[in-house]
Amino acid sequence: MVIFVRSLLFNLVFYVSSAVIALAALPLLALSPAFMRRAGARWSGYVIWLLKVIVGAGWEVRGVDRIPDGPVIFGIKHQSAWDTLFFPVYFGDPAMIAKKELRLIPFYGWYAWRAGAVWIDRKGGVGALRALIRGALDAVKHGRSIIMFPQGTRTLPGEKRPYQPGIAALYANVGAPVVPVALNSGMYWPKRTFIKRPGTIVVEFLEPVPPGLDRAAFLDVLAERIEAATERLEAGARN
Repeated sequence: MVIFVRSLLFNLVFYVSSAVIALAALPLLALSPAFMRRAGARWSGYVIWLLKVIVGAGWEVRGVDRIPDGPVIFGIKHQSAWDTLFFPVYFGDPAMIAKKELRLIPFYGWYAWRAGAVWIDRKGGVGALRALIRGALDAVKHGRSIIMFPQGTRTLPGEKRPYQPGIAALYANVGAPVVPVALNSGMYWPKRTFIKRPGTIVVEFLEPVPPGLDRAAFLDVLAERIEAATERLEAGARN
């Protein structure tokens, strides 16, 4: 009952306050992408704070010492809306890879577009991959790391989904190491559910994959590292 009440309160405050903020922030669309990214990170930080204060779901980061210096590509397990909020706050000014379909979402899509998100059209074939690579190369040239969810969509805890070719294209063409990232956010803010659960969301940066592997070997290493660590974090959340 307590979890239900906390979830209800969080959802009410989250949706109502976010709608008010989205409307009030419309004039910001005229400002620079860098300013929009900072404003978006403030809103994301606010939502993460709400989740902690109302629901009791905090967070912990492990393996920061594994992140190489300079721009990198973060290949992140995606289980929850929380992931899309946390990483722009944690990294400050990353380049987010986002599904083209998200541009159609009122307000969110507008703000993401103005913030300079790098869009990927999953049905666009070779041309879409080339556009993705151009956007990623431009971000790295300006000293920004890249955030990508390599499975392309949120997964339930324990669910297995293939790793998409977009992350392999970036790995082969950008020339930056890929840092696999495991997490267990889906245990606390599951996709498409009303209930949010208290606890500690764990984000773990894993051993980077240096440039030089062929496509198949890279995807195997990436998937193996992320899935093994994710299973361990999920098991820890259940205990």
